[in-house]
Amino acid sequence: MNKISPRPCSDRLVQQLIAGGVPPLLARLYAARGITDAGQLDTGLQHLLPFALLKNAQQMGKQLADAIGADKRILIVADYDADGATACAVGMRGLGALGARVDFIVPNRFEYGYGLTPEIVQLSRQSSPDILLTVDNGIASVEGVAEAHRLGMQVLVTDHHLPGDTLPEAECIVNPNQSGCAFPSKHLAGVGVMFYVLMALRAELRKRGAFEPVEVSPTPSPSPAGRGEPNLGHLLDLVALGTVADVVKLDDNNRILVQQGLQRIRAGHGCCGVQALLRVARRPAAQTSSYELGYMLGPRLNAAGRLEDMSIGIRCLLTDDANEADELATRLDALNHERRSIEADMQESALATLHAFDPADNFSLALFNADWHQGVIGILASRLKDKFHRPVIAFARAQNGELKGSGRSIPGLHLRDALDLVSKRQPHLILKFGGHAMAAGLSIAEAHLADFRMAFEAVARELLDADALQKTITTDGALEVHEFTLDIARSLQNQVWGQGFPEPLFEGDFHVQAQRVVGEKHLKLKLSSPAGNFDAIRFFSAEPVAENIRAVYSLNINEYNGSENLQLIVRHWQKA
Repeated sequence: MNKISPRPCSDRLVQQLIAGGVPPLLARLYAARGITDAGQLDTGLQHLLPFALLKNAQQMGKQLADAIGADKRILIVADYDADGATACAVGMRGLGALGARVDFIVPNRFEYGYGLTPEIVQLSRQSSPDILLTVDNGIASVEGVAEAHRLGMQVLVTDHHLPGDTLPEAECIVNPNQSGCAFPSKHLAGVGVMFYVLMALRAELRKRGAFEPVEVSPTPSPSPAGRGEPNLGHLLDLVALGTVADVVKLDDNNRILVQQGLQRIRAGHGCCGVQALLRVARRPAAQTSSYELGYMLGPRLNAAGRLEDMSIGIRCLLTDDANEADELATRLDALNHERRSIEADMQESALATLHAFDPADNFSLALFNADWHQGVIGILASRLKDKFHRPVIAFARAQNGELKGSGRSIPGLHLRDALDLVSKRQPHLILKFGGHAMAAGLSIAEAHLADFRMAFEAVARELLDADALQKTITTDGALEVHEFTLDIARSLQNQVWGQGFPEPLFEGDFHVQAQRVVGEKHLKLKLSSPAGNFDAIRFFSAEPVAENIRAVYSLNINEYNGSENLQLIVRHWQKA
């Protein structure tokens, strides 16, 4: 049985935040998430960490300013996920506004794989670029950078992934996780890194006198000199989307970026593509939260890279034509529906394979099916990780006898470090790998799958203990009777929650007055407790619950026929 455990919280910190003007419930939630001062909650742009702290950002700003002055051609090499797509769009829009000649290329994952590979460098020659600028990739592209140099191209790398033992010999690397970088936020997404480089570039161009005062020439001119200084804040909707969709930790700095982007979207100032994606998701822009970015817009963008071509998603984010944006968003929505269908089939086949699987006998899972789709194995790994609470790597067949794997981990096992251990101990097993603590990708020879399973299991047994293997559902305790209100639900929805700063979950005992299946796969509930009677819903689970339950839930506002009602979303239940 899963363990339900309240999140520890310091009474002293709660009282300190209340004294700073934070409402009591929010003070309890923030204190439990490491907020020690009310000032950390100020999400004004003036509190962003300065770009000067990000190693090489100013140097890259100078190099890009030189390129703009020399009218050099810059080609952005993007990644095929939502972070890569938004980083590319931010780079395209920002560099274009600052006077650069810029275009982009994004690898098709099925043909070229991830990152700046030699094959992508060869393909980029068609655009005759002087400079290749990577976004959300490049830190591991040793061979790709060497190939670019052989062909006479310069390479600027912007990335946030963890570096390997050898760095590419690029002209400049900006990555908060590279050695010697003192930037306090190590959790910038790829789109955040690109945004910081643009801030450094704008400052360098300002120093060079590239901008005229707005009152003299408010309309940008065709040449870099004499153009009005662009407001990079217009890009923050894209920065917010990529940051949330990439599931990076929402530390103080990232929460500023996300909150500022959400404010633009809610005010109706999101770019055409973001607004179109919200329309196909049937979500009102004025009520957009980090949930919509992570669970509605992000998956639709990712579907393009998973099934077809991420250039569809990037074009959606780049167009300023509302009709074109709607057409592209509709296409992305259709791809997402297709992705869901493929995922459901893959999950069914995986669970059939695992019908006799006992998590107690295994510390990890490494699965392969010849029919699985390369673009969906990451989602499958995530679903199986959630179900079994074990690190999972799902493999699909690639080319030339290789398997492509995508992994998801649990707290206690840093996935990239675990793969690094496997690679160091048995160098022949892994052809290439990369990633983060909770997610990673790799390639192996199909003939080595059984050996890899054994090696990965051995490492998992070393790194995980019994406590880590029991899934703990962490809550924020119980709500007081007076806290079950629409105003509090609305207040919670307006905050920025996400990875490392989780959405509040509460726990309590309820009597189930009624339950019925709706939409074939959701359970609609009528619950009662000393706090009152409540409507509730459990999504994607049609199995009936007990008559008396201990529920883990979040507060939600249900809108129907123009009226609003408080609704509990049940995330987990146990028999009371």
